[in-house]
Amino acid sequence: MKTPVPSAQPNRLITETSPYLLQHAYNPVDWYPWGEEALERARQEHKPILVSIGYAACHWCHVMERESFEHEHIAQVMNERFVCIKVDREERPDVDQVYMDAVQAMGVGGGWPLNVFLTPEAKPFYGGTYFPPKGWYELLQQVSNAYASEHRLELDRSAEDFARVLRASDLEKYGVQTAAGAVNRQKLQLLLANLEKRFDRKLGGTSRAPKFPMPTIWRFLLRAHLLTGNHLLLTQARLTLTEMARGGIYDQIGGGFARYSVDEEWLAPHFEKMLYDNGQLVSLFAEAYQVTQDEEYRAVVRDTIAFVQRELLSPEGGFYASLDADSEGVEGKFYVFTWQELHEVLGDESSMAAAYYNCTAEGNWEHGQNILHRRQSDVDFAAVHQLTPVVLNELVRGWQQKLLAYRSQRVRPGLDDKILAGWNALMLRGLCDAYRAFAEPPYLTLALQNAAFIETNLVRADTGGLWRTWKAGRGSVAAFLEDYALLIDAYISLHEVTFDEKWLRRAQQLTEYVLTNFADGTGDPHLFYTDATGETLIARKKELFDNVIPGSNSVMAHNLLRLGTLLETPAWRERAAAMLARVQELAVKEPQHLSNWASLYLSHLAPLAEVAIVGSEAEQLRMQLSRHSLPNAVLTGSTTESILPLLQDRMQAGKTTVYVCYNHACQQPVYTAAEALTQIQAAVLPE
Repeated sequence: MKTPVPSAQPNRLITETSPYLLQHAYNPVDWYPWGEEALERARQEHKPILVSIGYAACHWCHVMERESFEHEHIAQVMNERFVCIKVDREERPDVDQVYMDAVQAMGVGGGWPLNVFLTPEAKPFYGGTYFPPKGWYELLQQVSNAYASEHRLELDRSAEDFARVLRASDLEKYGVQTAAGAVNRQKLQLLLANLEKRFDRKLGGTSRAPKFPMPTIWRFLLRAHLLTGNHLLLTQARLTLTEMARGGIYDQIGGGFARYSVDEEWLAPHFEKMLYDNGQLVSLFAEAYQVTQDEEYRAVVRDTIAFVQRELLSPEGGFYASLDADSEGVEGKFYVFTWQELHEVLGDESSMAAAYYNCTAEGNWEHGQNILHRRQSDVDFAAVHQLTPVVLNELVRGWQQKLLAYRSQRVRPGLDDKILAGWNALMLRGLCDAYRAFAEPPYLTLALQNAAFIETNLVRADTGGLWRTWKAGRGSVAAFLEDYALLIDAYISLHEVTFDEKWLRRAQQLTEYVLTNFADGTGDPHLFYTDATGETLIARKKELFDNVIPGSNSVMAHNLLRLGTLLETPAWRERAAAMLARVQELAVKEPQHLSNWASLYLSHLAPLAEVAIVGSEAEQLRMQLSRHSLPNAVLTGSTTESILPLLQDRMQAGKTTVYVCYNHACQQPVYTAAEALTQIQAAVLPE
């Protein structure tokens, strides 16, 4: 085979805005973007379709491009025998979801790049993930020959079978036919026992590599601890957060988390940094600080927000999607240091810094490189090295600044500068949670700038709905349930930290849009992933499982409960309960895959507090209350008269008053945050 050489002429991807698609615009492969033009050509020419799915920060996507898609001879076979389509999974998660499910139904492990072969009717019959060039070339020949032979009918039948599997709901696949009964403490204990089987009690997280942060699991443990008093749950959550914060998965000098750790010790990350992880982890560590008052968690929030603001914030106020794992074609090169580099940058302090960051002359990673990480608390390190905590803190901040300045001179990892609605919503929620916990005004300022960007650029003038993505000055791709659910969640939180009714009304409007355009008319309370006005694929899916991003139906169920309470809309609360009831049995059995549903379980098991603060000092009382984690409360307030149901007719002359209510029955009005906190915290789970 010839040496891979990119084409001198661009293909059809050159007019796209997705950085991932543009990365392939000079491949010799005759790539199409996903759309009717490619599908129609396949139907007209009776050719099979090759759909290749990935994303800009994907290391193995880059490898396969270099090895195969830039290879003239391989590209020739692809062009002659297939209609080839490139998909950015972050722009089109609906397409990715359908064909990922198909490949997994074929018994192949999921992952990216995802390469799937389809009939001209877009039905999948074979697929896989990364293939080395020789294997890929042979597979192309085999699939093409089989499709052109007497095996064609067999492939068509197989494709039809897979299409039927894709149309079945996830609950049907697991044999869940009806809604479960009422929530109770006994089922919660079984849920917790099933979740605890997965714990790594020594190193945190779950018990196998690779280890992903999975924020919804640890948020559930924090909340379950507060509502049950079970300190073992807090111990596991703290172990996990602390090990992540000290590991190589966390950028010790620049802040921010990588997507996952390839080992059990959180040492060696897959170095790509994703906005969705960092937004959620800001929320998680802020909530953990509220529970524990651990200053290490405050530092993680501070430095992660600083990373996002420094490296992922657009001039317009939106947040970019991700940073590559690779620079100069090498994974992690931007982030690691040799012993010699540490000495050059830090001079006489390099030995102390090397001890702090567990670096050695031989390197703690590949090729003599060091991944900076910590193995003990600052208090313990200071004691061992006979330093005061104040002196150590000054040293560490100095090391961070010098190493960050040195690192900034390197060739930077690639930036995926598209702006995604749902991922921005996760970061917006993270900023709200950070402001809630720490009352740092810059966090709220950044949150409001981001919300203004979303309202200006991601709201569709034609439908009142949302765009999924924004790039090069324009929105594109109709938003998915994920985008709506996460933004509604963020806007509710923005209302709770500002008491600005605008954000609550926007959340209400978006919820009404969702219930009109994503609902299932058969009576199933769960919502489709795609808008009824959007493109029709071979299957219209419902996302139920929580993964690295919580499932859109679980987020929407939380929203309906919170909004239904804040706006006194009983039908929304009832729908949230019905959504939970349908997955409850599965959540108890497989809580690691439904951890956000597990948090909703808590919200239905313990009384939900309706907290209203009215009067001239409402903001001061809100800030005092918000220093505490209040997992089973919704919060609203005003300094003036309001028509919001929880605030109406509650102003008292000369007094700022807090009302804590449960199911429309209010406790005695109180006038201090401490008194209100006592009333809220009195509501624990029933035995």
